[in-house]
Amino acid sequence: MKSASKFEKIAARCWNLLNEGKPFTPIFVIGTIFIFHFSQLTDGEFLLNLLISFACVLPLFILYFIYDFPLFLRNYLWIPFIAYILLFGQIYYSLMFLAIGLFFFFTVFFWGTLYYHLRIGTSWLNFTRFWKLVLKNSDSTSGNAQEQLPKFLLLLMMWEMFLQSQINDSIINWIHVSIFYVAIFLFTWILHHYLFDWKPKMYPSYAHMPKPEEGHQADKVVVIVVDGMRKERFYEAETPFLDALKEGGVEYTNMETVYPARTVVCFSSMFTGTYPAEHGIKSNMVWKLGIKVESIFDSLRKIGKKGRLLGIAHLVDSMGDDVETVTAVMKNDVADVNIMKRAKKIMKEQDPDLFIVQMIATDQTGHSRGVLYDEYLQKIKEADGLIEDFVHWLKAEGKMENTTLFICADHGQADGIGGHGHLDEGERFVPFFMNGPNIKKGVKIQEKHSLVSLASTIAYILGAPLPSHARGPVLQEAFIETKEK
Repeated sequence: MKSASKFEKIAARCWNLLNEGKPFTPIFVIGTIFIFHFSQLTDGEFLLNLLISFACVLPLFILYFIYDFPLFLRNYLWIPFIAYILLFGQIYYSLMFLAIGLFFFFTVFFWGTLYYHLRIGTSWLNFTRFWKLVLKNSDSTSGNAQEQLPKFLLLLMMWEMFLQSQINDSIINWIHVSIFYVAIFLFTWILHHYLFDWKPKMYPSYAHMPKPEEGHQADKVVVIVVDGMRKERFYEAETPFLDALKEGGVEYTNMETVYPARTVVCFSSMFTGTYPAEHGIKSNMVWKLGIKVESIFDSLRKIGKKGRLLGIAHLVDSMGDDVETVTAVMKNDVADVNIMKRAKKIMKEQDPDLFIVQMIATDQTGHSRGVLYDEYLQKIKEADGLIEDFVHWLKAEGKMENTTLFICADHGQADGIGGHGHLDEGERFVPFFMNGPNIKKGVKIQEKHSLVSLASTIAYILGAPLPSHARGPVLQEAFIETKEK
């Protein structure tokens, strides 16, 4: 299986500019204005007017870049747009309809059909379902129609109003504009201060390493992350092998992901033991490469042990050379098959003490086809079979005799285009269970825990120091008691 090429890594970063909602909005608005006024772009005087009018609407661009409006907050975005119509009364219908058309062309046809067909092999008819997913999607990505529409329509209408006033030398009532801007800023601040209250609570202090008990350590740790596996859909899927592992080990029934629940953010938190504010990765769009704190890989190096992470190119932005990349440009039906083949090769040739595998087909199905359809359950079922084959192979190779196995998801997925980030229904709590000779059998732990405990627990099992900023406590209650052993 091919590794992700340098071009793919760069392309993945560029795609995030269009995928993440915050950078998408200004890019889309500027692009739409340029298309709308394409025939005038060679006129120097017009370009000057365009630039001046852009400066007039820049405060609103900044506001919408700083703040996103996920979940139910997006409903409030129509209030500023309606206020604009009532206060200024300028609606440029041709520009408005062009923008709406371009948006749905980009999301439904370019992204949902062409992009997914070329990248993972979805049908050319994927648009027949994808338009419904875009309308439902609640996460703050470019594919969130209910958030993006009122945002870009207000920006475009105000920009065009300022532009036309420059061209026609008409007078703008700047008192009204100033009041309007101040009102939007206050409105936005109040919404986020009083209603944006669903973020998970963080552990307030750093974790400590408990005294190792006899029989708690293992020679190896294998972590299999089924990217985007929604918890209740996992329970519905046909997964006999994973069910057996779960029932024969310890399951954490209230394991909470981090905020925002983006893939790169979650992996960074899982394997540093801390939160985005501390490790520095706050989105899949990584502006400054590399985590700012120690990871579990750094902890293992201190004691002469080695860890490897097999995953997509995005993870290099966070974990750097500790990642063995896989290409994400392949048909989704063979993605996890190829990943597990590569996993066997790495285990055979490198034999790491810690091996983390990211399976991507479930997540990609959720994004391209939706999580509430049978295709999503089928991908979870296929993941079950591939994990069973991999574990049996590890046993045959003699690599499971004293190995602790973790199975989990990094985040769930919401309805719509499988969005994840702002913890809508289906995103917050993830499947998480452990199995091994040092793990209790048939135990379900109901108390709420966080994925940031994973790094500390791995360090404890492998006899390594905790990563420098690990806050998640070791999951001690999962380990078999000495007298039991």
